[in-house]
Amino acid sequence: MELSVVNIKGQETGKKVVLNDSIFGIEPNDHAIYLDVKQYLANQRQGTHKSKERAEVNYSTRKIKKQKGTGGARAGSLKSPVFRGGGRIFGPRPRNYEFKLNRKVKLLARKSALSYKAIESGIVVLEDFSLDTPKTKDFITIQNNLKISDKKSLFVLSDVNKNIYLSSRNLQGVKVVVASELTTYDILNASSIVLCEGSLEKIEGVFNI
Repeated sequence: MELSVVNIKGQETGKKVVLNDSIFGIEPNDHAIYLDVKQYLANQRQGTHKSKERAEVNYSTRKIKKQKGTGGARAGSLKSPVFRGGGRIFGPRPRNYEFKLNRKVKLLARKSALSYKAIESGIVVLEDFSLDTPKTKDFITIQNNLKISDKKSLFVLSDVNKNIYLSSRNLQGVKVVVASELTTYDILNASSIVLCEGSLEKIEGVFNI
């Protein structure tokens, strides 16, 4: 697939880039995408949920009433889950939600997600740029020029650029990442992917392994 390179003013520069078919033109694998997104979301979970069970409630262990003759059910402790303030039955415990996923499956998922975006014409190739100072207003101007201000967008840089990151940080629906940190979730979560020209080489280096 061949795309025109645009500058930060939204104008075509006259340059063309050819997207690698082994990354942007494969037959998407939906199951690989599902597994990679599932792992990503699972890794975001803290897993620190906890409730007190019967053995952990701080109540006296004395028998609260006699065993027989009250006309009610037997009761041996205020820690019982049937009483208000008692322990919880089978309550949540801290756990780790992470699970293993083969590296090749992750790569296939990312390639599949990029291929979907290429099919949907959701990829823009932007000439490499930089900002002298962190300024959100300048970043909004770039979005307006690219006509993506009303869409969720993902900017992919070749290297870390602090000024670009800080300029976009306060904007809702915008995320800036470097090529080596691309995830399937981020790709699918964005309506438009803006690939800086220099990031294409990095993406090929990371994905063609």
